[in-house]
Amino acid sequence: MLSVVIKRVVGAIPTLFVIITLTFLMMRLTPGGPFDTGRVASPEVQANLLHAYHLDEPLYLQYFRYLKDLAQGDFGPSFTSKDFTVTQLIRQGFPVSLQLGLSAMALAIVVGLALGTFGALRRNQVADHVVIAFSLVGIIIPNFVMAPILTLIFGVTLQWLPAGGWGNGHQLAYKILPVIALALPRISSIARLSRSSMIEAMQMPFIRTAYAKGLPRRLVLLRHASRAAILPVVSYLGPATAGIITGSIIVEQVFSIPGIGRYFVDAAINRDYTLVSGVVIFYGCIIVLFNLIVDILYGVLDPRIGRR
Repeated sequence: MLSVVIKRVVGAIPTLFVIITLTFLMMRLTPGGPFDTGRVASPEVQANLLHAYHLDEPLYLQYFRYLKDLAQGDFGPSFTSKDFTVTQLIRQGFPVSLQLGLSAMALAIVVGLALGTFGALRRNQVADHVVIAFSLVGIIIPNFVMAPILTLIFGVTLQWLPAGGWGNGHQLAYKILPVIALALPRISSIARLSRSSMIEAMQMPFIRTAYAKGLPRRLVLLRHASRAAILPVVSYLGPATAGIITGSIIVEQVFSIPGIGRYFVDAAINRDYTLVSGVVIFYGCIIVLFNLIVDILYGVLDPRIGRR
């Protein structure tokens, strides 16, 4: 297992290097700049700003300077939020996004596994068709449609829950709608995966052997079928968890949540090179980390992988 972890970590280094390089080049080659605002500054002021942030240097020098700063853990200053560095902004926004994403992922795992197992055990019955229909609806309707619908129904029309905001970070009412909106597509995906894998697991020879030994159905499901059926779901959880933590940009915008997604959108609009690059690189590290965690979990659930 240790060798698998080392291989994954070493293999992630070129991936992160490509992400850093492409992000740097794309931001620098995009027309316009962080100081191209509606105000017309004098050439002297423009030159001083570019010089202060080293933007007047050749592109390759800017690139090597950026790599040097990253090696020291410095994402650089924010061009638009001048009182904060990129690291400080990420430190402020990420805990909110992390709390939102992990809450949505926990809800998706519990509900998705329950629905998938429920449908698999009632294959081709009415309950199974309901699970399949729900899964399709959840996948088809995107977040940017579901989030305003939930806000309109429960926040504006019925006024059961706050329509936006994050409260003081500890008020449950503010979290319900964004968590549900963020979790619905993952619930649908997990339900479909767990249903298919459970149906396949229930048809395996060792399940028939367990029944032949006289084990009750509950023990067969918990000890044998669920262990085999969970493997495809675990494979999905790595990128899904990373995506739900770092991909809540739309939900954060709709519900006015002060997460890292808000900083990313503002930085992209204002061409804040360092903030966009810092968030993208941070996202890349999160994705690599969760894929590594999934590899470890996969090895625990299936020891044959850990011995490879």
